Parts: sequence; structure tokens; C-alpha cells
Amino acid sequence: MAHNDWLGLKKELPRKRQLQLTVLSFVLPLAVWCFLSYVPWVWHPLIHVMDPGSVDYFSEGLDIPRATFYAEEAKAKAAGQALPKGFRVNPVYLPAPHKVACAFYTAFKTPPRLQDEPWLHQSLGHSIRTIFLGYLFSSLIGVPLGILCGSFRFFAKVQEPFIEFFRYLPAPAFGALCVAVLGIDDAPKIAIIFIGTFFQQVLVIANSVRKVDPGLIEAAQTLGASGWKIVRHVVIPASITDIYTDMRILLGWAWTYLIVAEVVGTMSGITLFINQQARYRNFDNVYAAIAMIGIIGFSTDMFLAWVGGILFPWKRKTARRTRTHTFFPLFDRQPIKPLTAPKLEVKTDVAG
Repeated sequence: MAHNDWLGLKKELPRKRQLQLTVLSFVLPLAVWCFLSYVPWVWHPLIHVMDPGSVDYFSEGLDIPRATFYAEEAKAKAAGQALPKGFRVNPVYLPAPHKVACAFYTAFKTPPRLQDEPWLHQSLGHSIRTIFLGYLFSSLIGVPLGILCGSFRFFAKVQEPFIEFFRYLPAPAFGALCVAVLGIDDAPKIAIIFIGTFFQQVLVIANSVRKVDPGLIEAAQTLGASGWKIVRHVVIPASITDIYTDMRILLGWAWTYLIVAEVVGTMSGITLFINQQARYRNFDNVYAAIAMIGIIGFSTDMFLAWVGGILFPWKRKTARRTRTHTFFPLFDRQPIKPLTAPKLEVKTDVAG
């Protein structure tokens, strides 16, 4: 691959460029956010009043729409009265990046306003527990069932039509039913996570199992294996890396259902913290809490990817060979040996 080819179709980029683009994917949104926050003429629709002047309903610290502020300023100027003073700001729901960065520390240190409200670390712990239990129960049933559906047509025909139908039903629609059956505490929240991931998990894993090379199954049958032996010794080992990847992806789905699940019954977890901080208009804490969810989910996925490299070293070696061939093609070239004609030995028998 040419070094100046950044858009090679289905071609692996060098590791340095991959790192650069990964960093850029985070820097670009942050740059837009900074642009909106720190450049006044871009988008600062409010005026933060420092001195109300002669305007009766202005007060120090009040945020006023720019059109209203300028109209009152013009009236005061025309009447020869004291002019209000202020500076342009963004709405309170769009805090600057440095305020959100500070909230990552202050949100953990700030005690809750009410005695029975949880701290931020308690809210995060509660949410992680809900995700873990919901996805654990989903995987304990969904993974074996997906393997069965992908391996045997009998199970596929018996289970998949109903699962295909059920997966289109939105999990939040079962919130009231889950509360009626399981109560108002954590059980209905775990059930929503389960419903949101289980049916997708069965279908995705079944599809990965069906991708196993039929030649491997035929070879096992030729050697006398059949039924469950082929599933245990051929199908599962051949598809285990894809199943593991599917489970990593579906764990992200579980996180997307978290906020919906935590409003079922009694509100709890990080959703409770976000709603409380929004009610108190502490939007820097709201942004920080939302970012924490993304950081925890992204870090978990990276950790699971690292664990997968340890559990399945053959996959890592294959990827490394592919990267080496792509990144450093010169190292894969074997030295060209010069062609030489073979030496012919002619044996003659000389009669004495």
C-alpha cells in the first residue's frame, strides 16, 4: 500500500495512522464544542447581566436573551438612564468543556442535597450491578440457545420464528408489566436489560455458528463423530471467537437500555443522579455523568478485547501476521535466488 493512500478500499492502515485517526475522532467533536463555548460571536444567544442599570426586572447574574437585552438597553439609552451591562454566554444547558472536566472531580466530592439521596459513586455502582445481572442472565440462556439454533435446524425452526417476532417489540413497553410482576425495586430493571438483549443475542450467535466451515463438520463426520460430539468438539471451538465478539457488541446494547430500565419502578442508579442534577440545573454534572457511562462502557469493551487476545491467542497471531504483511511488506519478501542451470553428471563405463 502506498504511504499516501489514506482511503484504500478495505485496506488496513498503518498503526500510526490508525492511532492518529482514533485520536482525531475524539478531537473533532471536542473542537466543535470548544468553538461553540469559547468564541462569543459563533453561538452565544444569552447575555449574562452584570449590572441591571435602570431596567427594573433585570438582576445581577440573570441570563437574558440578546434581543431582549439590546431592546432594554436601547430604551434606557433613549431615556438617558443608566445602561445595563453584561456579556454574551451560552445557555446553562451547554456548559464549557473545562466546567465539565472539573465536574468529573467535584461530582464525586459534592454530597447529595437530601439525606436519602445516593452519592455519585453509589449511583454508578448501582447501574453497573443492574447491567451485569441483566446481561449475565441473558447470556446464560441466550448463548446456549443460539448455539443450538445455529447447529440444529430443529431448534432453529422451533425457536427462531417466535424470537424474530419478539425482537421487534420494544423492551420499554414491558416496563409496566415488569413492575406488576416483579415489584418496584431492581428486578424489573434487570428484566428490561434481559428483554433488550436476549432475543438479539440468540439470533446473532446462531448466525455466527452457521458460518462454521462445512468442511470441518464433514471431516468430523468422516471420522465417525456425530450430533453433540460435533457441536462440542468442532462447532463451538470453530465459532468461539465470533461468539465472544458478538457478546462484546451486545454488551453495548445493554448499556443503551440502562437509562430506560432505571426509570422503571423507583428511579435509581446513574439515571437518578442525572435527573436530580438536571433539576438543580447543574448541567456540568449531567454531562460528566453521561460521559462516565461512555467511558465505563468503552473501557469495558477494550478490557474484554484484551482478555479475548489472551483467551484466543491464535486469533491474535493471525491478526498480527496480517498487520505485519500490510504495514511492513518489505519484511515479507523472500530473497530472490538467481536461477542456475542444474549440473548434469554423465557417468560412462570405459571398458579396459
